[in-house]
Amino acid sequence: MLNPLAFANSLAVVTAAFYILLRVVALVSPAAFEFLFNAQFLGARVASLLPRPPSFGEFVGTGVTIVVSAWALSYGWAWLYNRFAR
Repeated sequence: MLNPLAFANSLAVVTAAFYILLRVVALVSPAAFEFLFNAQFLGARVASLLPRPPSFGEFVGTGVTIVVSAWALSYGWAWLYNRFAR
């Protein structure tokens, strides 16, 4: 059995760390960020479609939305897993 709260918390922390890491890469090495971003789409040049860099408020708002979504989805995933595992 999975502990839904522990599972959700752990995935939310990993999501937040990855989000911050990608932002740091974008600031430090835009070319590396562009490569990583394009690699998600099998090399298609989609990084050129990105809007301007986000303001601090947009960065925080997006981060909060992503982390809360990851937490809710992973909690639901663990809960559903436990229901099916019975």
